[in-house]
Amino acid sequence: MLDKLKSWKNNKNSPILREQIEFLKKQPIPEHVAIIMDGNGRWARKRALPRVAGHHEGMKGVQKITKLANELGVKTLTLYAFSTENWKRPKMEVDYLMKLPEEFLGTFLPELIEQNVRVEMIGYKESLPSHTIGAIEHAMDKTRDNDGLVLNFALNYGSRSEIVDAVKRVLEDYKSGIIKEDMIDEEAFSSYLMTNKLSDPDLLIRTSGEIRLSNFMLWQLAYTEFWFTDVLWPDFNEQHFIEAVEAYQNRQRRFGGV
Repeated sequence: MLDKLKSWKNNKNSPILREQIEFLKKQPIPEHVAIIMDGNGRWARKRALPRVAGHHEGMKGVQKITKLANELGVKTLTLYAFSTENWKRPKMEVDYLMKLPEEFLGTFLPELIEQNVRVEMIGYKESLPSHTIGAIEHAMDKTRDNDGLVLNFALNYGSRSEIVDAVKRVLEDYKSGIIKEDMIDEEAFSSYLMTNKLSDPDLLIRTSGEIRLSNFMLWQLAYTEFWFTDVLWPDFNEQHFIEAVEAYQNRQRRFGGV
C-alpha cells in the first residue's frame, strides 16, 4: 500500500495529486515563484555518473514544474539556471550547460507554445555563446504573444552586478537631468533592474539542502517567503512543488507590519 501511495504522489494524474491541485487553486497562489535549482551534480555523483548527467536529468524537472505552475495559475516562474559565478566550473560542464537551453527549448518549445507560456530571460547576454542566446531569443520571439505563465530563465545572472549596474544607470540619468534626486525611491530604483517588468517573487524554493541565496535576486527577495528542501533538483517533482505552495499558503505575510 505504501508503495502504491508513493507512486500516486509521483503521478500528476493520480486522484490524490489531482485533489491536492484543485484544493490549492481555491487558496491564494503565489504570483511569482523563483527556484534555485540545486543538486544536479550531487544527484549524478550518488549514481556514479558524470555531472552533466545530473544537469540533463534536471532539465526534465523544468518541464514538469513549468506545467504544474502554469496549471496552478502562477504568473511568473523564474529559474536560476546559470550564475555569473558558474563560469568557474570545469569547461566541459560549462559547455554542456550552455547547450541545455537549445536542448530544452528545441524539445519543449511546441509544448510551451501550446500551453500559452511566454519565455523570458534575465542575465548578461553579451557573455553567452551565440548558440545559447539564439535558442533563447528564438523561444522569446515564438512565445511573445502568449499571455499565460512567464517562464523566466536567470542565465548568466548575478544580483550584485545587477544592483551595481542599476546604480550606474541611475547616476547617468541623474547627471543627464532625466531624473531628480527626489524622484529616486524604491519603486524608481526597481525600474532599473533586470526584473523591471516582473513583480517581486512571492515564494523562493531552493533544493538540495543548501540554505543561502547564492547572489540571486538580493533586492527582489526582500519580503519573499523562503522554502528549503533537502531534495536534489532532479528528484524534485510535482508533490514537492505542491508542498512548497501549501507552506506559502499557510504563512502570514506582514511586510513589516503586525
